[in-house]
Amino acid sequence: MVKLMQKRLPAEDDFPDLSQHSNHMAKVLTLDMYRQLRERATPNGFTIDGVIQTGVDNPGTVAPPESTLSHPFIMTVGCVAGDEETYEIFKELLDPVIEERHGGYKPTDKHKTDLTASNLKGGDDLDPDYVLSSRVRTGRSVRGFCLPPHCSRGERRAVEELSIEALASLSGDLNGKYYALKNMTDAEQQQLIDDHFLFDKPVSPLLLSAGMGRDWPDARGIW
Repeated sequence: MVKLMQKRLPAEDDFPDLSQHSNHMAKVLTLDMYRQLRERATPNGFTIDGVIQTGVDNPGTVAPPESTLSHPFIMTVGCVAGDEETYEIFKELLDPVIEERHGGYKPTDKHKTDLTASNLKGGDDLDPDYVLSSRVRTGRSVRGFCLPPHCSRGERRAVEELSIEALASLSGDLNGKYYALKNMTDAEQQQLIDDHFLFDKPVSPLLLSAGMGRDWPDARGIW
C-alpha cells in the first residue's frame, strides 16, 4: 500500500453527494470510510476516487411508479478495481459490495472452477423457435498488469502481444487470425460486420466512466 500525501481539503469537502444514487457502492460508502480510504493508494497509484468514479458518474435509474419492473431500482455495482491490489487496499468498501452483489459471497469464500468440458450440462433443449444463436463470454486478467480502468497504453499493448502469442499457438479447429482494429482494411471490417463479429467503441456511460474506451482503438482486436 502507498501512503498518499496529505490532502489540501478535508474529506468532507471531497466526499461525493450520493443522496440520489442507487448503486451498491453508494449503499456501502460512508464519509468515515471515505476519510480512511482516501489516504491510501495501491502500489500502482490507484486511489479510492478511481474506485468509485463510475458509481459517482452513474447514480442508477429510479424506475417510475407505473413501471412493471420487479425491482424499484436498476442496481449497478458503482465501483471498479484498477489492479489486483485494489481488492485488498480498499477491502472495507469492496468486500461488502461483492458480498451483496454476489448473493452472500464472503472474503473467505473460494471461487469454484471446473474446466472439464464434459461436465457441462444443458443446452440441448433450447427451443429453436425462440433461440436462434447463443454465445459464451469470458474475461481474463493477466497478473502483473493493471486492469482496464487504470492500465497504461504500454500495459494494454503488452497484454495484446501476450494474447496474440497465446492464441497463435492454437491449432486445428481453434486456429485463427488476429485482426487489430487500427490496422483493419475496409474489406476486412465489412466482412467481420457481416459475420456479426465486429464490435464498436464502448458507448455505455458505465464503461466510459470506468476508462474502458481510453485510446480507442489502440491495442484492441479480434481473433
